[in-house]
Amino acid sequence: MTNKLPSLNRRTFIARTLQLSAASTLVGTGPKAVATTEPVAASQESQRNPAPGSASERLVTLPESPSVVSIQHESGAFVTAERIGRRYSSGKAEVWFEERADGTAVHVTCPNAPLSRVVVRWKTHFPQGTLFLGDAWERSYGDLQWRFLEPERVMPWYIAAHQVATGRSFMLGVKTQPSAMCFWTVDSEGISLWLDFRNGGSPSLPGDRVIVGATLVSSHSQPGESPFSSLRRFCGTMCPNPRLPASPICGSNSWYYTYGKNFDAQTMRRDAAFLAELADSHRNRPFCVIDGGWTPGGVGPGGPWTEGDPKTFPDMPGLAADMKKLGVRPGIWIRPTALSIVDDASRIRSGPFDKREQPLDLTLPENKILIQTDIARVRSWGYELIKHDFSTYDLFGRWGNQMGAEIADTGWHFHDQTLTNAEIVLNLYRTLREAAGDAVLLGCNTIGHLGAGLFEAQRTGDDVSSRVWERTRRMGINALAYRLAQNGTFFVCDPDCAAHTERIPWTLDSQFLDLVARSGTALFVSADPSKIAPEQKQAFHRAMQTALSGGDAGGCEPLDWLHNTTPEKWRLGKQEVSYTWSEQLGANPFPV
Repeated sequence: MTNKLPSLNRRTFIARTLQLSAASTLVGTGPKAVATTEPVAASQESQRNPAPGSASERLVTLPESPSVVSIQHESGAFVTAERIGRRYSSGKAEVWFEERADGTAVHVTCPNAPLSRVVVRWKTHFPQGTLFLGDAWERSYGDLQWRFLEPERVMPWYIAAHQVATGRSFMLGVKTQPSAMCFWTVDSEGISLWLDFRNGGSPSLPGDRVIVGATLVSSHSQPGESPFSSLRRFCGTMCPNPRLPASPICGSNSWYYTYGKNFDAQTMRRDAAFLAELADSHRNRPFCVIDGGWTPGGVGPGGPWTEGDPKTFPDMPGLAADMKKLGVRPGIWIRPTALSIVDDASRIRSGPFDKREQPLDLTLPENKILIQTDIARVRSWGYELIKHDFSTYDLFGRWGNQMGAEIADTGWHFHDQTLTNAEIVLNLYRTLREAAGDAVLLGCNTIGHLGAGLFEAQRTGDDVSSRVWERTRRMGINALAYRLAQNGTFFVCDPDCAAHTERIPWTLDSQFLDLVARSGTALFVSADPSKIAPEQKQAFHRAMQTALSGGDAGGCEPLDWLHNTTPEKWRLGKQEVSYTWSEQLGANPFPV
């Protein structure tokens, strides 16, 4: 059942959204009912003997209004906002909450001052033993995990809470495509939402406009519902309009046996022929993706993206046409947000960056035109999947695991300082979407909560490896498990390639291949066809056939993920399957 919020004149504060019953706030998914009024806090007696369906049966109950709203203008202290009627004011900025049918919108206006952050806090208490899970800023880095209370932990976009003893779960988050970078913290006395309105590493100057920083939604678990099922349902609430492909996304990728070196157009024709064999006569045709290294300048260069390497990839449209003749769909990798050859230094953003590839200032109109032209060009060559990479790093100079509460170094800003970082990212993603037309967009090093609804697919974890198994175990399996709830609700999740070379035991790589194929996520195999043994080719064929059909009927769920960062027990369809991820000495404890 979908709950509709009370009208604005009855409630103006956020808690009506946060106290919804077992179902999430989601427009257009079923019959609507008005949420009934609930007590702010249950009595001790009702907590000991909860009535069926009462608020005390839930994991947590939030008060009807925030206890504190604080505003940071410069990079210094936070100002406690004064509540004036329905608004909270610092004297320079105002914050107010609007209850809508799909959630509670957080409005902010700051017409004559800089704006850095807004923090909204609710006093509440989770039962002892509650576990917490958050998302990642962009890709995850083997670091997603259910954990006990950790007050300083940054949980981007949403939190899921679960108590094993009672089986109850609670989810709280912001809807996709917000105008602020949002994260949550939880401590023994309450929950805080941090809305970051900065521009680069400096305050934004929003001027005379109202920013809807985020729209807040929440959900409680239904009786007997697993924490995974609860979170998956909640992901559908946060992203009511995902952009999903017409058929499963599968294929091959050149990266993990070439790493961008010593390959050419003929190599890719061979890959296409091999992939066509794996797909056999399946009506869903896979994508053969040319990864980094097809242009001059190294394995991960910047633009301009006008042609392939004259020696190794002299005819990019012709190569795409040849792939189609072989029975596969052409795909290509591109880094659209940086330049290796810079003709005008004013086009490069300020702030720290790697001097080898210089990042574009994405608030400049001429750079938007450049990106549109590059993406439209590769689409016109005949490439039907465009994997765009490095944009978060190019934008902010940090990888996701280096961000924490600060997504960028302080002290710099983009050319147009009126926009927030989230708005700049969204403008980029909408530019890519418009330029790509009907091509599939696969985001890598992109921010999933901003790309959802714009990209068909998203790389959800850092790179796996065909050289060191520990990277695949640590990155690939962790990303698959902890972001699987976003698969089919935000986009198609890509946990990264099922790769194989002789440097990793086949017994390990084959298990990852099997799990990804059966999970219903995107399967991209990466292996040198000339070095694949017959029994390995048969396994790749079985996996590709399964993945092209959408994985195991009945879905996939990690079963031991509450206490294992790389789950070994999975429900695949109606089966429970166990995998062994450890090498002979166990997990590798060294950096990988």
